Amino acid sequence: MNEKTHWSKNIIIADADYIDRVAFDLIVNFERMLGRRIPQADMPKWVECIALDGGLREGDDSDETQVVLLHSKDRRMLENFSPANLATDLNGKAFKSHLGEFSFTTLPVEEIVTRTQMINDIVGAACIQPEVKRVMVVPDAEDGVTWNQLRGALAHVEGDKRITLFAMQPMQGGNYHQEILGYSLMAALGIKGDELR
Repeated sequence: MNEKTHWSKNIIIADADYIDRVAFDLIVNFERMLGRRIPQADMPKWVECIALDGGLREGDDSDETQVVLLHSKDRRMLENFSPANLATDLNGKAFKSHLGEFSFTTLPVEEIVTRTQMINDIVGAACIQPEVKRVMVVPDAEDGVTWNQLRGALAHVEGDKRITLFAMQPMQGGNYHQEILGYSLMAALGIKGDELR
């Protein structure tokens, strides 16, 4: 992500290692609770749910959403999502839905920068682009340092951008919307609300 990067009106920035770990935890817990096998999370379905939770609606004037997945340098595959191969199945690939086109970029976290710094840098760069209207961020919310640094960085964002942060539980607020990550993951895992009654 540099000065030559094309920016869409909608950007989803997610810690892929974190979402894979949370999906695993949900799979294990819901298989026990529901007494059935839970398949891998459907990545396109999850991305659509994140976009909806972030305020994107069918018929909005934007038809493109960038999805940036940060991952450990040595990670090649997501274990609990399909498609799973970060390099061949996701990076540079796109899909279309009723919400428009979603294009993926996967970025390994190198030794010269921490995951927290990298996510903050990308979020910061997205927030200063005039063409970006929605920024949806899925950080490792269990890492208090990451969450607090994001809160601090977003406190200074100006303009009419809609920024949404996702976590598994309500977190300390700031200059952004919050949504519960578990709902989008449950939908992507095929868990229906009526199964939980």
